[in-house]
Amino acid sequence: MKVTVAKEAGFCFGVKRATEFVEHSLGGDADIYVLGNLIHNRPYNEHLAARGVRVIGVEEAEAVAARGRKACIVIRTHGVPREDEEKLRALEAKYPNLRVEDMTCPFVKKIHRIAAENTAPDVTLAILGDPTHPEVLSICSYAKGEVVVFDSEESLDARLKTKKNPEKPVVLVAQTTQNTALWKKCEKKFKKVYTNANIFDTICNVTENRQSETKRLAEASDGMIVIGGRESSNTKKLFEIASSVCDRCVLIERADELDPHSFAGCVTVGITAGASTPSGIIEEVNETMNTEAENFQQMLEDSFKTLNTGDTVVGTVMSVSNNEIRLDLGAKATGVITYDQITDEPGADLTKMFKVGDSVEGFVIKVSDIDGIAVLSKKRVDADKNWKDIVAASESGETLEGKIVEAVKGGVIISIKGNRVFIPASLSGVPRGGDLSVLVGTTQKVKIIEINEQRHRAFASIRAVLREERKAKEDAFWAEVEVGKHYMGTVKNLATYGAFVDLGGVDGMVHNTELSWKHIKHPSQVVKVGDVLDVYVKDFNRETGKISLGYKTDEMNSWYVFKNKYSVGDVATVKIVSFTPFGAFAEIVPGTDGLIHISQISKTRIAQPSDVLEIGQEVEVKIIDVDDEKQKVSLSIRALIEEAEAAAAEEAVEEAVEETAEAAEETPADAE
Repeated sequence: MKVTVAKEAGFCFGVKRATEFVEHSLGGDADIYVLGNLIHNRPYNEHLAARGVRVIGVEEAEAVAARGRKACIVIRTHGVPREDEEKLRALEAKYPNLRVEDMTCPFVKKIHRIAAENTAPDVTLAILGDPTHPEVLSICSYAKGEVVVFDSEESLDARLKTKKNPEKPVVLVAQTTQNTALWKKCEKKFKKVYTNANIFDTICNVTENRQSETKRLAEASDGMIVIGGRESSNTKKLFEIASSVCDRCVLIERADELDPHSFAGCVTVGITAGASTPSGIIEEVNETMNTEAENFQQMLEDSFKTLNTGDTVVGTVMSVSNNEIRLDLGAKATGVITYDQITDEPGADLTKMFKVGDSVEGFVIKVSDIDGIAVLSKKRVDADKNWKDIVAASESGETLEGKIVEAVKGGVIISIKGNRVFIPASLSGVPRGGDLSVLVGTTQKVKIIEINEQRHRAFASIRAVLREERKAKEDAFWAEVEVGKHYMGTVKNLATYGAFVDLGGVDGMVHNTELSWKHIKHPSQVVKVGDVLDVYVKDFNRETGKISLGYKTDEMNSWYVFKNKYSVGDVATVKIVSFTPFGAFAEIVPGTDGLIHISQISKTRIAQPSDVLEIGQEVEVKIIDVDDEKQKVSLSIRALIEEAEAAAAEEAVEEAVEETAEAAEETPADAE
């Protein structure tokens, strides 16, 4: 067993700075206090407590200072809310015996500055982080306006659904220990929704490097040990990352929690640690694993067994290449299974079929004590065992999975555990007369519907699985559906009266009146097949299976758009769309028109609007009246003409006055 410790494991700069300060301050003439636990590491905090370091809250600070003894209060690495720091600084000025040392991580301080300098009463601060974490609470206190905290893609999606104004300025930051992959996804979503988003990547670069190294180490290891406080945000992220790529992963706070035997059979084991983990604990875990590795080696030597031709053995994959796999058989000979003894499937990729650590059963064909090689066959073992599995599945109704390897007359062939099984075209899921070759190369789930044991033949159905999955989706949908609930659905087909939307195995219908605020003749005026819509349930009937969906919102209402953009007295550029004997209608915003009465088109009397205006012409108008109840708007070109003339006349008067004044000043000089 090879044990590797991550280079980035253990104390980061901020934690190291804080712990060194406290350690060096112990034994001095001042009592040491910390606002909350100095770091998220229980064993280390217990160590500090044993040496006299007390953990207090900000409300206890004045009582500490009032005792008269020299005291030092340390602000921990996560920082504290601004109001708490201001209170401490006021106490420091009031009591000469009190000293306040700010050990807030520089990366956290940077976020405090970003929040203070870039927010305002009308600017929202959005934080990707744990809303209960002390670091996040301290960041929130520096915002001057609304604060929104979300800790996952799901909670972000929920927030974005309720957003009212995409143009509202938003500042986005992240907790320093956040998962970088999650941050990238959230950053991308924010940019799509908010046009004025100000985004700051505030994840600590040490954290990012530690997470990247942990992922690489976990991918290359059979087992992973993550050391750190169970309350530590960055330690939790490391464990999530390691667990996502390594099946055998444990989280411990100290060495005595480790069970080395849980890594029996591992060839490589990686060790990483959170930013609050002391180096002493990491070394102790490393020594424990290396000692156990030596014990494992001796046990393996003692357990070597003898192999004989004809035996069926189980080995652990040590390496995989394009031509063969090599197994540890627990014997002095290494097992080798060549490509032709693994599969008959053309183009099969052994590196995708097997990975180091897999258990593989093989039939011993030949043993060479001289070379230390045992040649095995996996196909020999699979042949009988896998056929038994297929027979058993036909009796139990179990769903099996395989790869479609060939399209033949009347159907396709699926390979299931090395056995060729026939799927009739009518049970393939492909529409009648469709091209069956589209299935070749795909992985499908099937039900075994018929077995001929004498001829070793089986028949399967893809449709049976699809029908079963569809039924499960329908049952799940009806179990949780309720009026008002939102779904992301895909437009399946269009009818003259509305659009049918797939909600995930169940279809609902959005009537034309729910697709748009204005009258439409056909749903294709608003949506097309394949569009993804955010719809909500207006009504449903489980017995009939009918679901009525809503789609339009206030934000889609052209009158709502108009009211949010314009008011009486505003000037707007509009487009002439139609004429009547009494005036011209002009589009102000798409879906909302206003009337320019014939008396408001020109200062002079005109016989009809078309004497002055043309369809499609863009003109500037003044909004002179808005009727909310009837949703009617009155516009005027004449008002702007009169205002322009009045302004010109006023300017002319001013120029005349100026000329008169200049002439009066020049008269005495002329008289001389």
